[in-house]
Amino acid sequence: MEEDRTVPTLNELIETCKDGQEGFRTASEGISRSDLKNLFQNYAEQRAQFARELEDHVRFLGGEPETNGSVAGALHRGWINIKSAATGKDDQAIIAECERGEDSAVKNYTDALEINLAPSAQMIVNRQYAEVKAAHDRIRSLEQALSRGA
Repeated sequence: MEEDRTVPTLNELIETCKDGQEGFRTASEGISRSDLKNLFQNYAEQRAQFARELEDHVRFLGGEPETNGSVAGALHRGWINIKSAATGKDDQAIIAECERGEDSAVKNYTDALEINLAPSAQMIVNRQYAEVKAAHDRIRSLEQALSRGA
């Protein structure tokens, strides 16, 4: 019965991944440190792969995958653009925005895990959540290190 929520939930995560992909791509373009540029490019590629995996699974379940990012994600991407432009591409401001976006991604995955998803979808969401949480924690550590002047 609750399995009916699987496709809509996966579609919400597709939006989350596409938002993250675009946010990290934008961040990689605005950040000055090459190590962070590479990290954010890798996270953008990871989220694109996650979105494709979820889209494939939605089709497997007989649904139609989401094709766009969310309005909230578009606002997040806009904040990255505004902050990087307004602060002269301030690495700390960009990282703070990435952490904010990742807070949202972690919440969306946590919410999805509270739903009784189809078992095959549950496995995918659990695995992706672990990687999203790891990215979130790494970005939070970066932000904390920069705020301490490290």
